[in-house]
Amino acid sequence: MEVYKNHPGSLVMLILTLLAAIITVGVLLSLIIYILVKGIPNIRLSMFSWHYTTENNSMMPFLINTVLMTLLTLIIAVPVGVCSAIYLVEYANKGSKFQMMLVKVMRMTTETLQGIPSIIYGLFGFLAFVITCGFSYSLLGGAIIMALMVLPLIMRSMEEALLSVPDSFREGSFGLGAGRLRTVFRVVLPSAVPGILSGVILAIGRIVGETAALMYTAGTSTDVCTGFLKPCRTLAVHMYQLLCEGKYMDAAYATAVVLLILVILINALSSSVAKKLT
Repeated sequence: MEVYKNHPGSLVMLILTLLAAIITVGVLLSLIIYILVKGIPNIRLSMFSWHYTTENNSMMPFLINTVLMTLLTLIIAVPVGVCSAIYLVEYANKGSKFQMMLVKVMRMTTETLQGIPSIIYGLFGFLAFVITCGFSYSLLGGAIIMALMVLPLIMRSMEEALLSVPDSFREGSFGLGAGRLRTVFRVVLPSAVPGILSGVILAIGRIVGETAALMYTAGTSTDVCTGFLKPCRTLAVHMYQLLCEGKYMDAAYATAVVLLILVILINALSSSVAKKLT
């Protein structure tokens, strides 16, 4: 406390920081408690039937579709994000003036993409994939649009993860005779895995909770998706549809509980993998 007596500003900042942390945790806990209280009493065994009907309000097809949408989106977005981040950090910053200008353009484009509303992505996907490419409403069209939406987030997270790796790691690898490509994949990337997985976790949260973009590209089919060009409905879209109809509010709250548990399980699994890799 002696330090804070000599520096009152530090005490004020400490109080404000603690207050902000308490408010953040309080809002999160209140949302979780509200969803659990409203949803758990409405969960029924029939909601986990393989086929959806208006009587059972099953969410099992949409749970499977959500997992498929998440996996396909990550398969598309993560390699592109990793390669882009490697280029920006390991190659472009050490290149010519043209490359430096290209880096600025790429970062400006990334920030612009991150600020576009999801409904715009949905309309673009509808025009580009559903109509122009002839995909109709499909898992593939929805995954491509979701990949475009989460790509800026993945790129920025992975770029920061690569920048956090000390240059001494690279210099030691170069000193042992390794080339830049081997250094990147054998030294830099393994050291940046925890930061990379953090970006992937944030992207998963965005994918699982998206509705507007997927309604215009993936559709609202009530069946389990059986192909890349088949329509599908995710849990978030299903919950939105139930709320819009206004007749199945209890089922919507139950769906929210399952969606919350799914996100927590995915985050916990990703965190455990990150710790083991570290």
